[in-house]
Order: sequence, then C-alpha cells, then structure tokens
Amino acid sequence: MSSDDIWPPREVWVGRWLLVVCALVIAMILVGGATRLTDSGLSITEWDLTKGLTPPLTDARWAEEFGLYQRTVEFQEQNSEMTLAEFKYIYWWEWGHRFLGKLLGAVFVLPALFFFFTGRLRGRFRVTFALFALGALQGAIGWWMVTSGLFSGLDVSPVRLAIHLGMALVILALGLWVALGAFAWPREKAKLGLPRWAPFALMGLIFVQVMLGALLAGSRGGAAYADWPWIGGEWIPSSAFMLEPFWANFTEDHATQHLLHRTTGYAVALVALAVALAGLIRGQGAARWAALAVGAMALLQAGLGVLTVIWASPLWLSLIHQMGAVVLWMAALVSARAAWR
Repeated sequence: MSSDDIWPPREVWVGRWLLVVCALVIAMILVGGATRLTDSGLSITEWDLTKGLTPPLTDARWAEEFGLYQRTVEFQEQNSEMTLAEFKYIYWWEWGHRFLGKLLGAVFVLPALFFFFTGRLRGRFRVTFALFALGALQGAIGWWMVTSGLFSGLDVSPVRLAIHLGMALVILALGLWVALGAFAWPREKAKLGLPRWAPFALMGLIFVQVMLGALLAGSRGGAAYADWPWIGGEWIPSSAFMLEPFWANFTEDHATQHLLHRTTGYAVALVALAVALAGLIRGQGAARWAALAVGAMALLQAGLGVLTVIWASPLWLSLIHQMGAVVLWMAALVSARAAWR
C-alpha cells in the first residue's frame, strides 16, 4: 500500500508529535497515581495557573502554601501534627502532577497550531480539536475532583478519581490511534482471526477493570485484603454487597471492591489470551504480533496484580501495576488498529 492510497495521508512528524503527547499522558497517569497513593492530592488548595508555574522558592511561599493546607479537613482531622518537611513531600507530588498538565498543554497546542497552519493536519483537524477539547475538560475534571475533598472530607471522591483516570485513558487511546494513522500503520495487510470488534470489546473490559481499580485505590482499599486467591480467607467474602444504599458497595466497601476488581481481572486475562490464541492460529501480519503482545501483557499484568495484593500494595509495586494496566490498554488498542486496517 502506498502513501497515495491512504487518507489522511502519512505525516510522520504529526505521528511523532502525538507519540510525545501520549508519553506525557502516561507520565501524568503515573504521577497522578503516586499523588493519590501518597495522599498528596489535597496539598495544593488553589487553582492558579500563574502561581503554579513555579514551585515555592522561598520560605514565605512555603509558609503560605502550608497555611492554606492547614485549613483543610484532611489536615485538621488527620495530619494536624504534620511538619513543614512532611508537607513539602506531599506538595511536590501534587505540584509535579499539575506542572506536567501545563507542560502537556503546551506540547500539544503549540505544535498543533504549527501543523494546522502548515497544512499537515490534513484530514485530522477534527480529531485534533477533539483531543484539545478533551484535554481542557480533563483539567476541569481534575479540579472538580480536588474540590470534592478540600473542605468536606479527608479524601477526594473515588468516583471523581475514576472519572479523571478514565478520561486520561480516552485521551491516550485517541492520541495513539491518530498517531498510528499518521504513520499509516500497519502498512501491510493484517488479519486478527477474530471479528474486528473483538479487540474493542477487550478494551471495554480493560476500561471497566481500571475503573474498578481506581475506586479501590481511591477508597484506600488496596491493602485491605492481603491474601490470594482468597479474599479475607474466603473465596467470596461474606461481607460483600452488604452496604446500603447498594451503590455504596462500589465506593466504600473494600470486600466488594476486591471481589469485583479481581474477578474482572481474571476475565480480562482470559479474553486477552483468547485474542492471543486466535492471532497465533489464524492471524496475519501486524495483527498477529499485536494479539500475542496483548496476551503476554495480560499474563504479566495478572501476575503484578497478585503480587500487589499479597505484598499489601506498596507504592512502587502499585505504580508498576498501574503502568501495566496502561500498557495493556495500549496493546489492546494497537491490536484493534491492526485488525481494523
């Protein structure tokens, strides 16, 4: 297939730019995960673009930021004995997350304007604008999430946290899809050996799994049941789905959250292995190799999940597990792209 047969035509530099954007989105997801797991998300209590461009560089600025944090419920009821040095530790995580967001905005907007005015976004203007709109919406969702815990509770809402993470996955998927299109990948005929919708169904299942994980992490439930394959010594915890109203089980009950997150994880692994097996037996070209990558990554991610559980969710392993979910999400999208082409 030649570049003349493809619309929109190949634009390698557009593809490279979008891959950089995707890399920054991944960094945002990981730093955001660390921000949540270190309980740092409420350390910055204002939304000020100009003030937030630089971290506190003087003792007066640090004292000002610490004073603002001391007004929050989290400080007053949970961290009232926190020292300034301890505050700086959580502040740096949240500041880094917000700074990455600003950097991502600049890395996206400035090249987008250049590519637009030089005509290199041929056929990709609408999706590029959609990415810009989703990025702006993501910033608003992030602040909406933070406000849920500033002065009314000890933590941000797990539901809003999940929405924030879910939007990041959508942005990552759209950016990666368009980047692959800009490279005209795959350039040769590919066949998955399954219906074209199969990888998209897997992506939907992975998305649900990640959202369940976000609810678990958002309610500090990762270390609640450090045994496997049991949950608190039971295959199906007897305390699951006991809260009223019913929806509270998804956001507050750790037994229910562990049951759902683990069960969905098993389903993801089985479906991913089915996709890999079909690719191995009947697949051709890039779709075959993408399917095998999906299966391998699903097995690795399942193993990381088990280790995260039995080691009571240490920060470093939790972040590796989160990165595994992101890589599996991207692998499934690459498989979908190959099958679609």
